[in-house]
Amino acid sequence: MADLLDDEEIEQRLDELGDWEREGDEISKVFEWEDFGRAIKFVNDVAKLADRYDHHPDIDIRWNKVTLVLSTHSEGGLTSIDFDMANDIEQTLT
Repeated sequence: MADLLDDEEIEQRLDELGDWEREGDEISKVFEWEDFGRAIKFVNDVAKLADRYDHHPDIDIRWNKVTLVLSTHSEGGLTSIDFDMANDIEQTLT
């Protein structure tokens, strides 16, 4: 698995991502879609990406809003994998 990032690295990677937020050892973002069907399609696309990464986010669905939370639980915090996956979500799924 990947090494934990220090606070400086985390802040730099967050700046590169844009509007993801950090809370402790997790990063998260709320995605809003036009309707429930589009939100579910997004979740399914995230699931496929997560399987490729073998890294699975916590997902909360509230009608047209999807919250993704990323952390590398096996390492006890944030690693480059979390930020790489978040970036891939931003670049390919939104």
